Amino acid sequence: MALSYKARRRWSLVILLIGLPAYVVAAVSVMNWLDRPGLLVELLVYVGLGILWALPFRAVFRGIGKPDPDADPEDRP
Repeated sequence: MALSYKARRRWSLVILLIGLPAYVVAAVSVMNWLDRPGLLVELLVYVGLGILWALPFRAVFRGIGKPDPDADPEDRP
């Protein structure tokens, strides 16, 4: 079942406020366990993890910055 526009907006807010900081803490913890590899390797790992977290949530974030397509034209700003 597809999520409505309002549900996607709410879920995107939850993901950004709770999920992303938790993912950052997990990524930094993993890097600390690796005993600080070389600068280039560390950069590649962070870039890879930065892209990896967003892939499952593409459908949630798609179209969030646009006006609600289901709203009446007179309700839009």
